[in-house]
Order: sequence, then C-alpha cells, then structure tokens
Amino acid sequence: MSVKPVISDTSPLIALSKIQKLSLLRDLYTEVLIPRAVENEFLQKFPIARQEELDNAPWIRVVDLQDPQKAAANVRLGLGEAEALVLADEKKARLVLMDEKKGRKAAREGEFIVKRMADILLEAKKKRLIDMVEPYLNALKAKGERLSDPMIHKILKAAGEAD
Repeated sequence: MSVKPVISDTSPLIALSKIQKLSLLRDLYTEVLIPRAVENEFLQKFPIARQEELDNAPWIRVVDLQDPQKAAANVRLGLGEAEALVLADEKKARLVLMDEKKGRKAAREGEFIVKRMADILLEAKKKRLIDMVEPYLNALKAKGERLSDPMIHKILKAAGEAD
C-alpha cells in the first residue's frame, strides 16, 4: 500500500527557501508534490537561484493536473492555492502545506489536513531535525516574512521555548 502524498502551496516553499531549509520537506515527508502554478509562483522572484534549488531538491516534484479547469473555476483563491487543492484531491493527499487563510479554509472544507510553515518547524523540532524553532522564526522575520510578535510567542510556546 502506497503512502498518500503531501502537496505544497508556494508560501511554505518560499519561506523554507529563505532560511535554506527546503531539506526539511524531504526529512519530514520524503517527497512533496507541487502543481505547475506553484512552481511558476516560486520561480517568479530569483528564478535562476530558485530553479537551482528545485533542481537540487528531487524530493520536490512538479506534477501537472489531470483537470486544470477545476483550478480555474475556484476564483476565491490564487492560482497556486487552487491548483494545490485540485492536486491534493486528484492524488488523495494526506496533507496540504499552505499558509494563506482562505486556502487553509478551503483545504479544510475539502477535508484535508493542513499545516502552515510554523507547523512544519514545530514538527521538525519534535522529530529532532532542528534544535530550536526560534532562530528560524527570527530568520524568517528578518527576511521579510510577516510574523507578528504575538504569533511568534504562540509558536514558541507550542515549541516549549517560551512561557
């Protein structure tokens, strides 16, 4: 029996790229599938460097949708989120990696388990792939990720790194 795949949207890829930790996806999930729109969004900024990252990350596999029209029909989401959810449905995914609120809501409505970037870091710590979450949150914030102080405190508390 094969394990159901993990599907990622763009935002977790960008965040992990910023902190040079795309390898966490391999270490946590073995393989992550992304639809073509997510690949395109990921490559929009810094296309040469990010293409090199994807080339060096064979555990991130780009998959074309069987029915691309399904994604186009979902106007309330961006194309990357819509395609990620269609791919998750087509592949009967076990997990969807997504940060955007509307996308997470739609994923839950589709009865998918959803993990945000913070959840990935927490899982990595739990599995002892990283020692602490705080340095990565600080690096993400320093690189422009929108993380409020209350959100950081909540994540650190969940990681056992704050009261």
